[in-house]
Amino acid sequence: MSKKITMPLTAEKVKSLKAGDSVLLTGMIYTARDAAHKRLVDLLEAGEDLPIELQDQVIYYVGPTPAKEGQPIGSAGPTTSYRMDSYTPALLEQGLKGMIGKGLRGESVITAIKQQGAVYFAAIGGASALMAKCVKSAEIIAYEDLGAEAIRKLYVEDLPLIVVIDAKGNNYYEIGQEEYLKTLR
Repeated sequence: MSKKITMPLTAEKVKSLKAGDSVLLTGMIYTARDAAHKRLVDLLEAGEDLPIELQDQVIYYVGPTPAKEGQPIGSAGPTTSYRMDSYTPALLEQGLKGMIGKGLRGESVITAIKQQGAVYFAAIGGASALMAKCVKSAEIIAYEDLGAEAIRKLYVEDLPLIVVIDAKGNNYYEIGQEEYLKTLR
C-alpha cells in the first residue's frame, strides 16, 4: 500500500518515510538537472538569492520532452541522479527536503541527507509517459535558455515513487539487494 504525501514535504513528513516505502506524491515540485544545479550553486557561492525557495521542497531530476497540444508536459522520466551529487549538499543546506531521480547517490549526498533530514526518492525509469500523466500543470520559472533543463514548477497528482534513502541514511538499493540474496541461500 502506498503512502500519500502532499507537498510541502515538512520535516515531520520526512520522518514518517522509510526506505522501501511506496509513495504517491501530490502538490507543487520543481524540476532541475545538471546545468540548473550548477547555476543555483554558483548563486549560493556568490552570496546571491536563488530564483526558487527550497524550504520543504522537492526537486525532480527530469528534462521533459516538449508537450503535445493540450498536454502540460511531454514525457517526464527521471534522469540519473549522481550527476547532481556535487551540488546536492549545498541545496539541502537551503532547506530542500527531497530529490526524485534514479540510480545511486554518493556518500557525500547520503551524509547530507542524514544531516539535513531529507529523503531521496526513485521514480520509475523507462516509464516517462506514465510519469507525465501525473503532471497536471507545468511552468518554466527560471533559466528558460537551458531548454529541457530549465527549472519548472510542476503540479503533480499521485506521482508514484519509492523511498530509496530515508532520513536515517537507510538505503533501499542495499536493503533490497540483501533481501534478494537471502532468498538464494
